[in-house]
Order: sequence, then C-alpha cells, then structure tokens
Amino acid sequence: MANHKSALKRIRANNAKRLRNRYQAKTTRTFIKRLENLTDQAEAQELYKTVSSMLDRLAKKNIIHKRKAANNKSRLAKLVNGLAAA
Repeated sequence: MANHKSALKRIRANNAKRLRNRYQAKTTRTFIKRLENLTDQAEAQELYKTVSSMLDRLAKKNIIHKRKAANNKSRLAKLVNGLAAA
C-alpha cells in the first residue's frame, strides 16, 4: 500500500483516468458495431465521420495504438464504400 500522500493521490488519479479511458473506448466500440450493422450508405457515411474522429481521439490520447486506429478506419471506410456498390 502507498505510504505517501502523493502516491495516494496518483492512485486516485489513475483510477479516474482508467475509468474515463474505458468509457471512451467502449463507446467507440459500440459506435463501430452500429456502423457495421447499417445498410443505408448516406447514414453510414455520416456515422463514419463520427467514428473516425473518435478513433483519432483515442489514438491521440494513447488509449489505443495509432496503427489500430488506422486499421479500423481503413476497414470501416472500405465497408462504407462497399455499401454504394451494393
């Protein structure tokens, strides 16, 4: 257990950040699933913009790796563009 006031404060701060990061990551995953289930291309393009910015924000804050964000964005862009052909 921590012996210093600063260590106790770090523990509290880290827990708060952990919860915030988990919430943001889970929300983004939910939006990704919502986007994957869409069939309307116009609606999918609008949601893709939102999901793309969410992924960028997670990567910027090091919640997810920048390449994971890039891979997700690429995969979702391909999915959205494929809706136009179908």
